[in-house]
Amino acid sequence: MLRWMIVVVLALVVFQALGPWLRRLGIGRLPGDLNFRLGGRDWSLPIASTLLLSFLAMLIGELV
Repeated sequence: MLRWMIVVVLALVVFQALGPWLRRLGIGRLPGDLNFRLGGRDWSLPIASTLLLSFLAMLIGELV
């Protein structure tokens, strides 16, 4: 269980770091991605983008 939590946290950190670059490609602005402002800061919950990237990673994993 702890291993999965670490993987999820690392994936979120990587996604946040690559966020501006991925937004230029349209990832992070899909229907189902939540963007809101709370406490003077912009927050993003990229649910649909995460599912899309997970599906692409699964397809690449199946091909390799």
